[in-house]
Amino acid sequence: MLWITSLFLVVCLSTWLLVFPEARERIAAVLRRAMRSLGGRAARGGQRLAGRVDGTGRTVRKAGADTVTALSRHRWVLAIAIGLLCVPPLLILAFRQHVVLEGFSAEDLSESRTMIAELLRGERLVPPPPPPPAVFTTAEVRRVKPEIVTADRKWDRISPDLQQRVLAIYRVMRAQYGIEMVLVEGYRSPERQAELKRGGRATNAGAWSSCHQYGLALDSAPMRAGKLQWDMGDPWTKQAYFLYGELAQQAGLVWGGNWRMRDYVHVEMADECRRAKQARQRQGG
Repeated sequence: MLWITSLFLVVCLSTWLLVFPEARERIAAVLRRAMRSLGGRAARGGQRLAGRVDGTGRTVRKAGADTVTALSRHRWVLAIAIGLLCVPPLLILAFRQHVVLEGFSAEDLSESRTMIAELLRGERLVPPPPPPPAVFTTAEVRRVKPEIVTADRKWDRISPDLQQRVLAIYRVMRAQYGIEMVLVEGYRSPERQAELKRGGRATNAGAWSSCHQYGLALDSAPMRAGKLQWDMGDPWTKQAYFLYGELAQQAGLVWGGNWRMRDYVHVEMADECRRAKQARQRQGG
């Protein structure tokens, strides 16, 4: 706001000087008289100063009247200049707010952050009962996400720390937003990773390049009416995934929805995964 105000004053002064040539002349005359008065003796300078004060008062009054007239004459120029100054900061202030999807608010997310923190500090969370196996083998799943049909969904093969963070997210989404999340895939063997890459399905990463191989990543999906939801064109599904991503980041996880190649189902512990990869490289694996 300080920079905007300063810029506004500078532009106003510059516009005034550009629009009113007589203002420039009067300012220059006042400065010249002031400089000459400094070169005189004190007594004579004092007398001259007294005379000039009276003259300057008349000049200022006349300049004020002339300024009002000139402002009225150039009002459209000034209006455009003021508009150019005010519109950009107003647009910035209007659009810098956080985007909140319909169905939950910033206050809700603030409360969710607290809930996740309390859950992580409190009791050890237990994975929920898995849905029926048929949920992962429907005709729609085989058409849209065939790779998950044979995916590993065993919680005990996932890092305990990641387990607790994701289970806290699941509980908050269920209790606060009524959205049921389901584990789609956890641990992924190097052989499966290589197979998925060869088939061009779900990943571009080769064996040992994905955090899934270290138990430090997992994929989840929201479930509605007994079916897993994937369609990001559906408002409810889009809201569910973005809420999942927001809560994942609050829990200290990296969400694949922020990547260039969007992977909305994916969350991982990036720092721990990087260290695990480095340790494997040191061991010559």
